[in-house]
Amino acid sequence: MPAHVDGNALAGPMSELFAFDVTVATAVCGSCGDNAHMGQAMVYVSAMGHVARCRSCGDVLMVLVETPNGTMLNVRGLTGLRIAPTG
Repeated sequence: MPAHVDGNALAGPMSELFAFDVTVATAVCGSCGDNAHMGQAMVYVSAMGHVARCRSCGDVLMVLVETPNGTMLNVRGLTGLRIAPTG
């Protein structure tokens, strides 16, 4: 098994990955395989956070919760998120 480094090695690539307009990213639903822009998801907003559901089957795509201790992003309902190249 190759040697590993700590998660700090992800800082550069992840900052580039999340420096985009998520609403134009294409998401693939893990339940039904629907392929659509995140901007087409059904989002439910409450004091607890944001829940994005698939426009086709209604299953949860992602959950975003902001707390005083930080932000938690769960993308368990996605099988993929495609970000188109810029420029």
